[in-house]
Amino acid sequence: MGLYIETRIRRDLDDLWTHTQDPARHQRWDLRFTEIDYLARGEGEPQRFRYATRVLPFLTIAGTGVSAGERERPDGTRTSALRFASPHPLSLLAEGSGYWRYVPDGDAIRFLTGYDYRPRWGLAGVVTDRLLFRPLMGWATAWSFDRLRLWLERGITPERALRRWAAELALRVLAIVAGCTGFGFGRLLLLTGPFAPMLCYAMPLLASVVVSLALFLPPAPGTPAARRCLRTPPTRTRAPRLLATLERQS
Repeated sequence: MGLYIETRIRRDLDDLWTHTQDPARHQRWDLRFTEIDYLARGEGEPQRFRYATRVLPFLTIAGTGVSAGERERPDGTRTSALRFASPHPLSLLAEGSGYWRYVPDGDAIRFLTGYDYRPRWGLAGVVTDRLLFRPLMGWATAWSFDRLRLWLERGITPERALRRWAAELALRVLAIVAGCTGFGFGRLLLLTGPFAPMLCYAMPLLASVVVSLALFLPPAPGTPAARRCLRTPPTRTRAPRLLATLERQS
């Protein structure tokens, strides 16, 4: 699969399953979706769903998909697979497929995903996907997984986690702006003022420290961060057989 994200969540497997399989809860923590709704299905059919993402206040891109899950497996793990597609002409993502795996590991659950998709818009779409959209999707998935972890482990709701992340990002941006402004101010003091010889060196040094802290200081423990997730599989992985079964049914 093209993208791989993994996190460890210290919570009961049933709770993790519920928070990821229930559409109302899923759409709260997953940054990639604004709405997820299950559609009616017949006896023995896989679950079909509709998803939507609000890109701008006046623009929502929607699509549909089909999913299936294996809640009881002989090895104690669980698996969920899905296929999805969007007919919206402004959606770079045309169609794709993926899976979730739930792997008990000591006192935690390894929650991981692998997915890939086909971009539209021809060569322009392929280039845009490789340079911008795919890295953004990987970041958004990892960030969302960490937000889910905070919800289950620390009781920080997805809405509260988003506010914390926005506030911390704003503080970092302000620190960078203040540091760059301080650097310019220090250069100005080189030409004017009685303390120019001393401050012209101190201000740029202080500014560089402030900017470095804003850029490289780890996020607060209660703030979601994509960097906490594993982005490369530790071993060679394969898509579950459930996904191939789902492809034949859809």
